Amino acid sequence: MNHPRILHSLPGRTRIQVFSSDSQRKIEATYRSFPGVYSAQYSSATKSVLIHHESDIQACQLTQLVHDIRVETNVRTAQMNKDLLISASAFFIDILFPVPSLTGWKCLFRPGSIASLFASRTLFKNGTQQLLKTRRPNADTLSMTAISASILKGSPRSALVILVMSTLSEMITELTAKKTRNYVRDMMNLDVSSVLRVNPDGSEQKVSLEEITEGDHIAVFEGEKIPADGYVMKGMASIDQSAITGEYFPVEVGSKQRVFAGTIIKTGNLMVEVEEVGDQTAVSRIVQMIEEAQEKKAPIQSYADQLSEQLVPVSFLLAVMTYVLTKSWSRVLNMLVIDYVCGIKLSTATAISASIGKAASNGALIKGGEYLEKLSKIDTAILDKTGTITKGKPIVRSIIPYDGFTELEVLKHAASAEEHSTHPIAEAIVAYASERKITLPVHDHERITQVVGQGVKAWVDNKEVLVGNKTFLTNEKVASNGLSLMDKIDKTNNSVYVAIEHQLAGVVVIEDSIREGMKRTINQLRRNGIDEIVMITGDKQNVAEDVYRELQLDAYHSEILPHQKAEFVKHYKSAGNTVMMVGDGINDAPALAYADVGVTMGGKRTDIAVEASDLVINSDDPIMLADVIQQSKRAMDTIQQNFTITIAVNSAAILLGALGLITPTIGAAIHNAATIGVVLNSTRLLLDKERTKWRQPSASSTIYLVDSA
Repeated sequence: MNHPRILHSLPGRTRIQVFSSDSQRKIEATYRSFPGVYSAQYSSATKSVLIHHESDIQACQLTQLVHDIRVETNVRTAQMNKDLLISASAFFIDILFPVPSLTGWKCLFRPGSIASLFASRTLFKNGTQQLLKTRRPNADTLSMTAISASILKGSPRSALVILVMSTLSEMITELTAKKTRNYVRDMMNLDVSSVLRVNPDGSEQKVSLEEITEGDHIAVFEGEKIPADGYVMKGMASIDQSAITGEYFPVEVGSKQRVFAGTIIKTGNLMVEVEEVGDQTAVSRIVQMIEEAQEKKAPIQSYADQLSEQLVPVSFLLAVMTYVLTKSWSRVLNMLVIDYVCGIKLSTATAISASIGKAASNGALIKGGEYLEKLSKIDTAILDKTGTITKGKPIVRSIIPYDGFTELEVLKHAASAEEHSTHPIAEAIVAYASERKITLPVHDHERITQVVGQGVKAWVDNKEVLVGNKTFLTNEKVASNGLSLMDKIDKTNNSVYVAIEHQLAGVVVIEDSIREGMKRTINQLRRNGIDEIVMITGDKQNVAEDVYRELQLDAYHSEILPHQKAEFVKHYKSAGNTVMMVGDGINDAPALAYADVGVTMGGKRTDIAVEASDLVINSDDPIMLADVIQQSKRAMDTIQQNFTITIAVNSAAILLGALGLITPTIGAAIHNAATIGVVLNSTRLLLDKERTKWRQPSASSTIYLVDSA
């Protein structure tokens, strides 16, 4: 990214010109990561980004921050490598070629002292600035004091131990965060420089990936990566989608089914109609969401930072008390070289980053450490029935005509009215008509009225057609005697009523089967500490009760209107519960937003539901939900372990140091070894290759992801 240029600026609103090879979403994510920035929207036409921010932020700060953040990342990595090499070399030289003991200012000219001061120059700068600016010491101030005291006492070896081991622990933390990013970025590595575009005349033309646009047809063969999102136009294939859904088993796809960039054809060949390319593909959006998630701290991470800073003055106080009681500079130095700061801060940040990366590699996108922590505390789960508990692919079981209408008339009028609806039941009715090759009558596109949660009113062949639930038809003044009669026909399934010219024409009986593995998921959620599992649905009581009994849920609420879902979430939260809401539709969005953690999962979820959620699960396998919660609990357990280890080991070392039983060099080694140990303990969350034993692949997995920004 070249240095940005300010085009226009007002308090709270700035437009900056940015010429960059980065994707639109990456540019936006960079600006949104800054504290005080509310939104950032990039325009490819003007090559500029419009930023809304707090009024006290200056435009020049935004441009400088972008420049600094890119330079700082590369410079910091190179600097850490160099400082580690210098410190380690000086340490071994000091051991192999010891210099006669020097104290006071003379010791500054020892090779170890010079190396220590050079390698810690940034630390001295930050520590001094913090002390002058806030009048409060921080971790850098403490380390700076410890290094200075070690050198002045004539023990630069202690300073070198501090530098070598603290730099090493920081590098492990950086590498874990980098590995997390690379886990996700590897999915974007298409390794495709050219593609075969299929021309309208059927001929194939080899072109570069950059030349492919929406609507193009491309040929993809066995063993190749699919270079773009799209729909299968011809062919059958078995596709490895593990990079996106986290499932090992290939998925069979055929005509009209969706495929995604970055997935690999294991067997078969396909002709695909391109829908999205480049940074618009699902896998690109996944990367942006994960990169943004790493910027959001969990409460426990903020607590670790605050606790660490609060313990710094304690170390100084212990040093003063030790000197007053013992008059031993060696023991005082022990109080300075041993602290709790590094172990607590670095291990917590590493655990959060590693867990988000591990979840991403398994096909789950956690939008920040805050939600990772909340997931570990969930005690109540509210599950929307359609599309979450059930497959979200309802089918027409039967059609029951009424009062002289035929089955064909009922189906034709219902399918025509619902032809352009995206509601799963509407799609089931239209698909049922399509399977029977029924020609649908013409409907008036401008005279269609959707009533959310109830039904649709349309004009078909110049006749008013109502398709919906009993409440909808009653409100539209359809004769109630017919509705009551039809309602008794089948109480165990969902019934969609159809009226033509305000006369009941019949009922379409719908069924939607429970997802495979849902019962196993419910059991696993209970094992993970979720005490109350509740189902909410717009279906009538009889249907809801059957599902409730089959899955042995704790409660259910039926015939719920969309706006009432959020009220149920608020009700459970007001009782002191930590609530997770799982849904996938537009009408679930308010409830998802009100929940402590909103979750969308599977291939049927809507854009607005994804935006309102805090966790996005790409797989249609419901066991992934329990998997992510288990991962969050492992993360929090690991953080607590690290707290205990850090405090126990360093407290023991402080006691030994105060008693004079260990030298400052050994004290520094113990302290930093503990820090490295807890950081490595956190990295296990990312590196653990063992998959959850109870996971089983779903029959099929699809994914549809939108930007959450």
